[in-house]
Amino acid sequence: MRMYETETRREKFILISAEGDARNEDAEDCLRELALLVDTSGGEAVGQLLQRREAAHPGHYLGKGKIEELSDLINETGADGIVADDELTPAQQRNMAKMLGVKILDRTMVILDIFAGRASSAEGKAQVELAQLQYQLSHLSGIGIQLSRQAGGGGIRGGGIGTRGPGEKKLETDRRHIRSRIDQLKREINEIKDGRAVLRKKREASAIPVVSLVGYTNAGKSTLMNALTSAGVFAEDKLFATLDTTTRRLALSGGTEILLTDTVGFIHKLPHHLIQAFNATLEELKFADVLLHVVDFANPAYPEQMSVAYQLLSKLGCTGKPIVTAFNKKDAVSEEDVKRSPTDANAAACVPISARTGENIPELLDAVEKILQSMRNKIFVLIPYGEGKWVRFAHEKCEIISEEHTEEGTKLSAYADAESAKILERFAIQGNDLIS
Repeated sequence: MRMYETETRREKFILISAEGDARNEDAEDCLRELALLVDTSGGEAVGQLLQRREAAHPGHYLGKGKIEELSDLINETGADGIVADDELTPAQQRNMAKMLGVKILDRTMVILDIFAGRASSAEGKAQVELAQLQYQLSHLSGIGIQLSRQAGGGGIRGGGIGTRGPGEKKLETDRRHIRSRIDQLKREINEIKDGRAVLRKKREASAIPVVSLVGYTNAGKSTLMNALTSAGVFAEDKLFATLDTTTRRLALSGGTEILLTDTVGFIHKLPHHLIQAFNATLEELKFADVLLHVVDFANPAYPEQMSVAYQLLSKLGCTGKPIVTAFNKKDAVSEEDVKRSPTDANAAACVPISARTGENIPELLDAVEKILQSMRNKIFVLIPYGEGKWVRFAHEKCEIISEEHTEEGTKLSAYADAESAKILERFAIQGNDLIS
């Protein structure tokens, strides 16, 4: 059972951050987002402590003075633990646990905990478990203290945040056992990756363009997916509402048929273990023809969220693709903000929309279709009846605009990629000849 659905007594946490000068402006925003992550995972943020310093203390993250202040805050609020906004080293985790006597978590552990609770498919569960075990393998000495404290009693639900998924049993095994399980999971995920490659080849053979939804978590990607395709994807006003990739066919108004895919949402400081584990899923973005970037226009921090999305797309090797940006949730912002026409320098087109109400969605799809059509050649061919296999080829590989049966053969106008246009070039005729 998911603890954030059934638990009545929520663990209480103090959020902490040791931000360097270069990141001070974003520190408060990051802590607000961390509070949402803790809430999504079933905990409650009851306080926060921010120390502005050039770098986190190598031994215990915060300076000794701030540790004392943090200890007082824990006693004052009755907090069960602390959550650091950065990934802690094993030494930091171990030392803080000794100094404070409470559960010590970091941003990565909370995100992994959420993913463990959200994963529903065999693929998603394997990817999340791999990410957890890779994190745990690199933090065994620090996590061991957490387990000993949980085993000693006093836990409110046998572990709480940070223990969902592989759980204590996995952490009590030696490194060899964990590495063995990691190798097994990697093999399983590689099999999934191979299966995706087969499906992708079949999809490429059909010549149906792929449009992938991308964007920051909770921007409304799943809501938009449901509005466009009735896909029935779980959508909720929470971070990482769904993890599993969904693909649906969608016919655009101009006749273009596309495959629309929804992927896992991005977030600031997305753990590298998750990026590695979900590589088989995220690499699908590399093969998309167009990226549909969904932005939460109602969130004041949307410019920073856009920046995070583009940084991750760059890390995944997805730069250079045509992008259409949907500034979502326009129904939740003022008319003045909408009139200011938000822009995205990386996008070929920007459209303010509301996935919830459906406002401006036709305009959004028109923008996508125009880009897809600009990426292909418009061909006019006359295929003799004795060459019927090439008519079938055109129907399989091209988007047919019109078809006419004449005495000489089958006349077609179609959108074709460069390779298909070259193959059909010997049947080419002048465009005007096709007009009857």
